[in-house]
Amino acid sequence: MALLLGIENDPVRAFLLLYLIITVLSIIVFKLGFAKKLPPLKSALIYLFLIIGCMPLAFFGIGLPVAEGLIVAALILIIYKVRLYQSKKETS
Repeated sequence: MALLLGIENDPVRAFLLLYLIITVLSIIVFKLGFAKKLPPLKSALIYLFLIIGCMPLAFFGIGLPVAEGLIVAALILIIYKVRLYQSKKETS
């Protein structure tokens, strides 16, 4: 993913884009797979730590397939949620 964003030509812009992509994908995966209904302040705190925690992932994402793994995880969770919704819809 880092090579697609042009990490060799403009490293700062590419890193920021990679960080943004990893952060958005992490929030999607968290929301689909792990998030529970929480009060707004606790939710904001969790998302703040998630945003901060994505910084090391972005550094690792330069050489490792972090963003690609998050894309796969998001797709699997989306398929799971759609099938779960269809299953609940059929039984009721």
